Amino acid sequence: MKVQTEKPSYQLVKEKIEKMIDNGEVKVGEKFPSEIQMAKKFNVSRETFRSAVKLLESEGRVYVKHGVGTFITSPLPFIENSLEKLTRIGQLIQLAGLIEGEQKEFFDIVPATKEWAEYLSIQEGDLVVHHERIRTANGEPVVCSLNIMPKSIVGDTFEQKELTGSLTLFLEKECNIKFMRSDTELEVPLHIDRYCQKLLIHPQTTVMLLKQLHYDELNRPVMFSYDYLRNDIFKFRVRRTR
Repeated sequence: MKVQTEKPSYQLVKEKIEKMIDNGEVKVGEKFPSEIQMAKKFNVSRETFRSAVKLLESEGRVYVKHGVGTFITSPLPFIENSLEKLTRIGQLIQLAGLIEGEQKEFFDIVPATKEWAEYLSIQEGDLVVHHERIRTANGEPVVCSLNIMPKSIVGDTFEQKELTGSLTLFLEKECNIKFMRSDTELEVPLHIDRYCQKLLIHPQTTVMLLKQLHYDELNRPVMFSYDYLRNDIFKFRVRRTR
């Protein structure tokens, strides 16, 4: 005989709150009544209600501002992508039905570090274009990118032309550089990483770092990039076979 296992009280409270959100009983941006009032409403202890809120916060359904209260949020949808396929960040954002934007950062001409030189097959100290920017979706920062390109390949393009939109298309049009493949290494950056911190805007936000070396049609390494992506927004998958 199959025994029916009852759900924990905090899980039941979580589901009731989700139903309230989905039915429009509580609106995005609206603040919950006090913890005492909500616990009384659901006839549970404050600790049980608090546990339900923690689950909702981890899923991005609510935002807890300590000392102020708990607010209903409108989380961005997940953006799925296969690491096996080269896809532009802008394409991923658009395919998810979000509005793509950017917060302009800067570019500079600097000597290549030892790490950059090793990846790009150039000499340490050779000049490279160091380009940084943040991409947004529906006004929220979702990607922070640092792109390193040998100046011997891109020339004065970044000094003469303003980059808007896709860096991939910009390089293809202005420099005749076409990305054909990339080697990607996944890392989990420290939360104290200053680029990671630019994306930590919600309590549930986590960040993933993709270190990528991009090759052109002749298999020349033409760009090395550090792409910080919000893991609460982007989901990457890899198909493994035996």
